[in-house]
Amino acid sequence: MKVIAAYLLAVLGGNANPTADDLKDILGSVGCEVEEDSIELLLSEVTGKDIAELIAAGREKLASVPSGGGAVAVAAPAAAAAGGGAAPAAAETKKEEKVEEKEESDDDMGFSLFD
Repeated sequence: MKVIAAYLLAVLGGNANPTADDLKDILGSVGCEVEEDSIELLLSEVTGKDIAELIAAGREKLASVPSGGGAVAVAAPAAAAAGGGAAPAAAETKKEEKVEEKEESDDDMGFSLFD
């Protein structure tokens, strides 16, 4: 991941085709260990390709990956189907919480810390 970050930093810095030495310099400047194999693998995969096109292709691939948000999406329509009954219940809960906070505070508990 750090090699990819170094590559993207080089591209954003204006170097359209960073070399292995460019990536080593970037990684070395922040004290990262340089992994020759990772650098060579990345450069072999991206050489001659436009970074914007690579990012767009990656976004398309990530769009098909489930992200675990399905349960929330299902729960929202169920709450909407319940209609207005859910909103008053939520308001009652908030009122109860406010009352409890006031009861628990006990202001000075009968003595002062600095007496």
